[in-house]
Amino acid sequence: MAVLPVRPFGTTGLTVTALGFGAMQAGASELPEDAAAALLHGVLDLGIRVIDTARSYGLSEVRIGRHLARRRDEYLLSTKVGYGVDGVPDWTYECVRRGIDAARDRLRVDVIDVVHLHSCPLDTLLHAGVADALAAAVQRGTVRVAAYSGENDALDHAIERAAPGTAGDAGAAFGAVQLSVNVCESGATRRAVAARARGLGVVAKRPFAGLPWRASSAPEDPPHAEYRRRFASLQGIAPPDWAEFALRYAAHAPGVDTCLVGGTRLDHLRRNVDAVGRGPLPP
Repeated sequence: MAVLPVRPFGTTGLTVTALGFGAMQAGASELPEDAAAALLHGVLDLGIRVIDTARSYGLSEVRIGRHLARRRDEYLLSTKVGYGVDGVPDWTYECVRRGIDAARDRLRVDVIDVVHLHSCPLDTLLHAGVADALAAAVQRGTVRVAAYSGENDALDHAIERAAPGTAGDAGAAFGAVQLSVNVCESGATRRAVAARARGLGVVAKRPFAGLPWRASSAPEDPPHAEYRRRFASLQGIAPPDWAEFALRYAAHAPGVDTCLVGGTRLDHLRRNVDAVGRGPLPP
């Protein structure tokens, strides 16, 4: 099995493997608990040193805390907040503050390495106090890196407000971003490079773009339907293995520090590790 490259996570002082694990499926209620435990331990045993979760990923945070608390020093832990806290409105200062503390309890940690605001629009970033709440958590020492996960103008704003390596200059600092990077996202690498230039850690998500090479017809949901439309212009490339091509493209794209893949099958994750370990695509 290939060994994954290890990279600096921007200028945050943290390091990451080129491949990370997106733990959405690990939180599915239909996944048996023993299978979830085997999956999470298997991820670390494969050499993956980034685990990314979110408040909305079902049992994911609880299971990570339950099964990996004793291996906490082996991986960078990332989650996402901004919604789903009883008793307070979504996308408010108090929701972010309480959401971080609730995530710490579920994950069984005192400090979370990276906490993202989970795809809120630009107006929320500008006016709702959520960035201030996240920066305050960095100042308190319960979060190491304040981050934003999303796209478009809100992502551009987060990149412009980069202040990595600080102790949470309230209203000013994001230390990392998470954005879609794949063969169907023409502007993604430009944003990743811009984020890297400002010292941000960069997490790539959706490297497979919904697997459009497998779709016989346009998917019903708009984002994947759009990926399918864009993919039509790429079919002349015709690599031997589209999945490997897409993953190596995203994981080794300029500006990207780590690239997330999900799933529940360790054999698939092992193939992904081998693919990323083979290095960038040939020119």
